[in-house]
Amino acid sequence: MSCVLFQEYPTQDGKVIVEIRLNAERTLNALTLEMIDLIQPKLDQYKTDNRIVAIILDSVGTKAFCAGGDVVGLYKAITDDPNSSLPEAFFTREYTLDYTLHTYPKPIICWGSGIVMGGGMGLMNGCSHRVVTQTSHLAMPEVTIGLYPDVGGSWFLNRMPGRTGLFLGMTGNPIYAADALFLGLADYFVSADSYALLLERMQKASWSSDPESVVSGVLSQLESESQGQFKEDSPVKDHFDFIQQVTDQDTVSEIIEALLSAQSDDRWILRSQKAIKHGSPLALHLIFRQLKITKQISLKEVFCAEAILSVQSCRHPEFPEGVRALLVDKDGAPDWKYKSLEDVDPAYVDQFFKSPWEVHPLKGL
Repeated sequence: MSCVLFQEYPTQDGKVIVEIRLNAERTLNALTLEMIDLIQPKLDQYKTDNRIVAIILDSVGTKAFCAGGDVVGLYKAITDDPNSSLPEAFFTREYTLDYTLHTYPKPIICWGSGIVMGGGMGLMNGCSHRVVTQTSHLAMPEVTIGLYPDVGGSWFLNRMPGRTGLFLGMTGNPIYAADALFLGLADYFVSADSYALLLERMQKASWSSDPESVVSGVLSQLESESQGQFKEDSPVKDHFDFIQQVTDQDTVSEIIEALLSAQSDDRWILRSQKAIKHGSPLALHLIFRQLKITKQISLKEVFCAEAILSVQSCRHPEFPEGVRALLVDKDGAPDWKYKSLEDVDPAYVDQFFKSPWEVHPLKGL
């Protein structure tokens, strides 16, 4: 069976809702190049199909919408052949898909239930109507594999309240439904068992008016019906002042020092301290610089900058070593190039930000 399923649902007034479902439950719907290459032409086709009024992006299974990009596949390619063309193909086509979602002329609902990490966050944040449920578990944990929050992370992390995006990018802390709404990563909270009801109401809706308004109306009603069913903590919001305090520094080393020197028995703070100790010192430098240089640029420029950094990350040992330790050998003992933040050579960091191309492959976005 195909790794992406496409299904059309007729509406009562002769229009069509399209459902796109990631279908790789065994790998938590990790996003592969094959998936990307199936979805992109369909989205291009749907743009000009006047029957289609809205799209729902979902996945098979309840555990995960998408747990990230297929980094194990990338690891195998670049360890077999350091000159592999897969990294460039994967990242440029993935970012093209993300950009397509961000700029799409028709409403796209992302049903972000279950695990939504990395590449899944890229898909979700490109959609016009982002739904979280009581099972949603969002994160950008790339620091743990020697990478940085890509797939537009430079865009959406920089647009979170205060410096929460920087903090979450550096720690990889999980984000649940209430915080996803607070941070601007989601638009609606809907009960996880309401998906069938969403489809039913979309089919019964009248699409004679603006499709964006119709979709918003359906989701707002479902959100209203879901209120009061679930109470959830909002640790990022609750720790906003703490986050602002520790990130109010000039350098990445000062931020880490401020976080690690905080004396607290608060479980969330302790978890943040533990997470940042296990992250790649080099990746922390990459994250700090990337978020700084992309703060004022356009979405297209963000994806172009990320393509450079991602392809360069595949040409250096930190990222494959992080994937090996966490996802391949699973020994949890990455041999990072630098053992501390202070050891990281700024000239080495500079190499990651130099374009490997004379003509950027995303120039035509």
